[in-house]
Amino acid sequence: MKQILLAFALLLTLPTFAQKLYTYPLGVQAYTFRNHFPKSTENTLDIIQKMGITELEGGATKGYTEEQFKKLCNDRGISIPSTGVGYDELANPLEAVRKAKALGAKFVMCAWIPHKGTDFTLEDAQKAVALFNSAGKVFKENGITFTYHDHGYEFHAYEDGTLMDYIIKNTNPAYVSFEMDVLWTMHGGGADMPVKLLKKYPNRWKLMHVKDLRKGVVGNLTGGTPAENDVPVGTGQGNWKEIITLAKKNGIEHCFIEDESNQELEFVPKSIGYLKNL
Repeated sequence: MKQILLAFALLLTLPTFAQKLYTYPLGVQAYTFRNHFPKSTENTLDIIQKMGITELEGGATKGYTEEQFKKLCNDRGISIPSTGVGYDELANPLEAVRKAKALGAKFVMCAWIPHKGTDFTLEDAQKAVALFNSAGKVFKENGITFTYHDHGYEFHAYEDGTLMDYIIKNTNPAYVSFEMDVLWTMHGGGADMPVKLLKKYPNRWKLMHVKDLRKGVVGNLTGGTPAENDVPVGTGQGNWKEIITLAKKNGIEHCFIEDESNQELEFVPKSIGYLKNL
């Protein structure tokens, strides 16, 4: 008996090599399948289901109400934790609230702040902060969390940081949270920026787009890059072990694979395989 107890004690002291780092449900951003949904919503959801994906960030497709789209997803074991809202819609956010509730979404995300060309300015950031705070208050009063999804152009230098720092610091944490798009964060701020921001603002991030930038690509502040620069997760510049470790530590609730390449049927399974083995 003593030998058995000693052996058991030894096992408890050994590292758990089999423990997986990526334990989020598999999620995907609907934009990944932008070339498929217009052809057939149901067939596209079948593709998503067969990949083992159980969470979708998106909204009702053309020809379907939110309730109808939600049922199609539910029938395939897919939930919709998050949906999108346009910047202009935030002036009167109650319609976005209605859509989110009909979809069963607990998060609403805005992915673009209008600005002229590639010149995102302090004035643009200030207007966005005011709008996010006011709309975010309405969302919170209706049981929904508003998030802003960064897009790379926010990393213009400002004071001792960037305009992204300005937006985070000046939005009310009670009303405004953030969704980190890892590719765009790297494209605008450098390969180490995702880790820097997760460490600097540990309590502000609630969602994440799991998305990788081709090795060797030097980003810029345009908020745009050719489709071929979007590569399977784990083959690009992302420091995924640290990113996912911090995401879990910081309480990020949902991660969505997003693939903007034109090889999504090949790349998404590769990204899923990498994450499952992380």
